[in-house]
Amino acid sequence: MDKIILFSEAKTGSVSMANHIVMAPMTRSRAIGNIPNDLMAEYYRQRSGAGLIVTEGTSPSPNGLGYSRIPGIYSQAQVEGWKKVTSAVHQAGSKIFVQLMHTGRISHIANMPEGAQVVSASAVQAKGQMWTDTLQMQDHTVPKAMTAEDLVSTKNEFVTAAKNAIEAGFDGVELHGANGYLLEQFLSPFSNIRTDNYGGNIENRCRFVLEVVAAVTEAIGKDRTGIRLSPYGVASDMPHYPEIDAEYDYLTKELNALDIAYLHLVDHSGMGAPAVPHEIKVKIRNNFKNTIIQCGNYNLERAEADIQPGQIADLIAFGRPFINNPDLVDRMKNNHALSTDLKMNLFYTPGAEGYTDYPVFAG
Repeated sequence: MDKIILFSEAKTGSVSMANHIVMAPMTRSRAIGNIPNDLMAEYYRQRSGAGLIVTEGTSPSPNGLGYSRIPGIYSQAQVEGWKKVTSAVHQAGSKIFVQLMHTGRISHIANMPEGAQVVSASAVQAKGQMWTDTLQMQDHTVPKAMTAEDLVSTKNEFVTAAKNAIEAGFDGVELHGANGYLLEQFLSPFSNIRTDNYGGNIENRCRFVLEVVAAVTEAIGKDRTGIRLSPYGVASDMPHYPEIDAEYDYLTKELNALDIAYLHLVDHSGMGAPAVPHEIKVKIRNNFKNTIIQCGNYNLERAEADIQPGQIADLIAFGRPFINNPDLVDRMKNNHALSTDLKMNLFYTPGAEGYTDYPVFAG
């Protein structure tokens, strides 16, 4: 198949892009003190061959800082740090959205600043453990069930973070409604056992997500707002439930009504999770009229096939290949071999090693 679409110019919302390739969001834990820095600016600059970069998960508030050394975008120091990143990426010719990720119950209090608290839809502890720099591996903290006041304040934190993102030079924001973090914790009947208007049936479980999306679009524009979803994903203690197909059918129709720029759908089957059935991808494609980004274990051939007219995607996101192939787009475009030297033990460590020291293709 001729590769005639993937490397051609593209657009999502009001954002024009050099190609149809997206660098997927990937936590890398280099934000010392939760503030973006020069090292992160260099990392993203190196990977600016992508038409669109979506940053690592970035917290809209101290309460969302579940992991060690992840960045935030709620303080002026963080905004100034992100300006270095957006400037570097724009100078290199790419566009960049920040992914707003509130970790919710996927957290440990040792990773959070003083005064912050672990919150979620309900006081249901997530199974498993997480790394803390001070205590090493620990069970997830039991979250506080969010009150009506917490719902309002957290929604406002997303709005403020989105406004901060525009101030920092981002082209838009992606709300993280996937991978078991706060927004998805409202969607799942396992993590959401509320009995008010935010729990119970599908419409109630989707309510908070849709309210956050609507508030962010009002603040920065629907053409600069996207959301990531992971139907059938099991990351962060998200078991399958019988209503999942009906829920994502309803949710994506409602997101379509909000007319946001894109849906970013991730399929984790390449990492051992259940595959998202093709018919669900088709249903979502039919439900949502704007851009759909598909992500999950893509190679060049499958990427090109899935963005053909009438297929399931408009843009294709690549994740791990961008880690050890900073020039991934050039390598694919020129049929150069991809690096297989992936230092997984350095994914989440501080410092440049295994982060900005991967070489470009040498011929």
